[in-house]
Amino acid sequence: MNANISTAVIQKLSEKIPCILVVEDCEDNRRIIAYVIELLNCTLITAVNGAKALEIARKYQPDLILLDIILPDISGINLVITLKQDKITSKIPVIAVTGLALAEEREHIFKAGCDDYISKPYRLEDLEAIIQRHLARQVCSTELRLELQLETPSVEVQK
Repeated sequence: MNANISTAVIQKLSEKIPCILVVEDCEDNRRIIAYVIELLNCTLITAVNGAKALEIARKYQPDLILLDIILPDISGINLVITLKQDKITSKIPVIAVTGLALAEEREHIFKAGCDDYISKPYRLEDLEAIIQRHLARQVCSTELRLELQLETPSVEVQK
């Protein structure tokens, strides 16, 4: 019985359209990223500042966040720290999409909690690959959690 349930759940997961939040204040950069996301048949939500991004992330819990580090209101570093400390958003992978390319800056971005990094300017193929890699990890992680839940026998508590 568990095998039938898990197969149905996994099939449903594979039908789910991934949702990606893009946090970018530059319209041209948003358009480029939107083009790649459209090619991947994902749902796109955009935010032009950190405050709106936090609100959207909490409300919609996207499958992935692409985050510019230099934002007009708060730094992307502070935003990712806040996201990773929030129980609602802590499991959402965050990819830094930034012009900060020095080794120390990359290290700071990873220490803040970003799951990956891509430097501007980037090739569209590289952006597509990094998005696909993280979306695949999300599906595998969700499938594993569901499998473990289905395989764990339920315990009845008697009063």
